[in-house]
Amino acid sequence: MKRLLLLILAMLIAMPLTASAKKARSIDELAKMYDVSSCKQCHPKQYEEWEKSIHAQSLVGTRRTIGGFKGMIEGGLMKAFTKAGVKEVKDIKLEHLAYCFKCHAPHVLKDGTDELARELAEAFIRADAETLKKVSINCIVCHNTKAIVHKWQDGEPEPGVIYGSKEGPHGDPKYKTLKKSGIMSEAIMCGQCHGLGPNLEFPQPSQCGTLYGSYLHSYVPSAGIAVETCQDCHMKKDNKGHLMPAYRDKDMAKRAVDVEVSAKAYKFLLRAGDSIPMAVVTVRLTNKAGHRIPDG
Repeated sequence: MKRLLLLILAMLIAMPLTASAKKARSIDELAKMYDVSSCKQCHPKQYEEWEKSIHAQSLVGTRRTIGGFKGMIEGGLMKAFTKAGVKEVKDIKLEHLAYCFKCHAPHVLKDGTDELARELAEAFIRADAETLKKVSINCIVCHNTKAIVHKWQDGEPEPGVIYGSKEGPHGDPKYKTLKKSGIMSEAIMCGQCHGLGPNLEFPQPSQCGTLYGSYLHSYVPSAGIAVETCQDCHMKKDNKGHLMPAYRDKDMAKRAVDVEVSAKAYKFLLRAGDSIPMAVVTVRLTNKAGHRIPDG
């Protein structure tokens, strides 16, 4: 029996680590694990759209995101959050950034280490956008890592599987199988990240966007049978696809909000001989989107 146990142990040690078992210790290691360059060969249009999207720079955003991380690390973890045990970057652990990475980089939490968290923290402090863009919400994050939500029922996302709307072979050397995800075309797919605040499960809760909650509790009851999903508005209309634009896109803004502007002009006499042009502007905004505006 002892010999058998030793043999089994030796076999386990010799087995190569799977992508889910191996943890990334650096930004480059995680980028290699989640490399999506091969996706471009078969899905050039979707890849090009994604490359231009905010998802492709989820740790940078419009620089507001990178600034938020920098402020949270320097002003929060190293200063205000006195019980966090962080005085320098070397004290940072993955758990300290979890409530941000939960949405901005869920694959960092799944496959990262404390060493990776510290390297990312240093990049945030330097505002090193090019480095941070290596770690983003990409094809694998959506079509594997986040493709299943009911894990006790459907199991964990499988290694080597890409989830979409069909079943069959998938012509990728690393992800050779295509399986159907029950949520890929449902609003809950997006709701996993766009609507999880406040994050009360963390030691230092944060109030983030609640789009999905607004969608469920306000829009869905009022829309009746005409309910549209996140994908309907942000992907299918205007054929925006994997660009998935939001308020920064002019077409999206026009479709989401009605604006009525009226103005009255007159001259204000400060004193005899002075004349200052003035105007009173009245703006009426009507929200036509399926959730609250603004968000975040």
